[in-house]
Amino acid sequence: MAPARSFLWIRRIFLTLLAGFVLVPVYVMISSSLKPLADVSGEFRWLPSKLTLRPYIDIWSTVPLARYFVNSLIVAGAATVCSVVIAVFAAYAVSRYDFRGKRVFTVTVLSTQMFPGILFLLPLFLLYVNIGNATGIALFGSRGGLILTYLTFSLPFSIWMLIGYFDSVPRDLDEAALVDGCGPLKALLRIVVPAALPGIVAVAVYAFMTAWGEVLFASVMTNDTTRTLAVGLQAYSTLNDVYWNQIMAASLVVSVPVVAGFLLLQRYLVAGLTAGAVK
Repeated sequence: MAPARSFLWIRRIFLTLLAGFVLVPVYVMISSSLKPLADVSGEFRWLPSKLTLRPYIDIWSTVPLARYFVNSLIVAGAATVCSVVIAVFAAYAVSRYDFRGKRVFTVTVLSTQMFPGILFLLPLFLLYVNIGNATGIALFGSRGGLILTYLTFSLPFSIWMLIGYFDSVPRDLDEAALVDGCGPLKALLRIVVPAALPGIVAVAVYAFMTAWGEVLFASVMTNDTTRTLAVGLQAYSTLNDVYWNQIMAASLVVSVPVVAGFLLLQRYLVAGLTAGAVK
């Protein structure tokens, strides 16, 4: 049956309002990034009186944005790779093998998502400082320490998600690979991982986006050298002025990797997030 005309109009109105709610802030960001600072600081205008690309040039010299960009890429990329690799092996072991404490492990992994991240801030800070004093390994204020920090809350969710996805992959594939002479590791890498690629991509996107936009831990666990983009953007606000046009321009620039990655991997991401419901 065709939907009623009233339903179609309600749906159109709702989608139009939703699109406006999403697109209006984006338009304000783009238009503000193309205005001189005097226009942004004054009365707001929907249509810029003068367009300039100067903010996109000045963002690299006002603050060391390139260094923050590199730090974010290294930290988010390393956290993503570590999360995916560890989660694949851990989830495969839980999905395919029975061992003592398996249920306790899965419940513990899932229960870690119940606690807010700020509860771990002070313990991790004290732990990193004490490790540095005892061993000389500088975790506090380093990229490595920030990567370990992000693993503490991205890895449990990654493991839990991949467990459900590996459970949906037929065990007959593993058994067929073993019959053909593959060992457990080769069966995982050659058979199970390609079959579970959408779920792995979804985990990778989640881990990268979590590390890329995180502010709380990055504001405490980094210094001027290792500061990431999420924290570095506040440097455009000084005691004398706030460079609103440069903040908007920098926000658009730093969002490009996440938006581009999401568009490229959207097909795998949607398939990975919905696989447990349809398989």
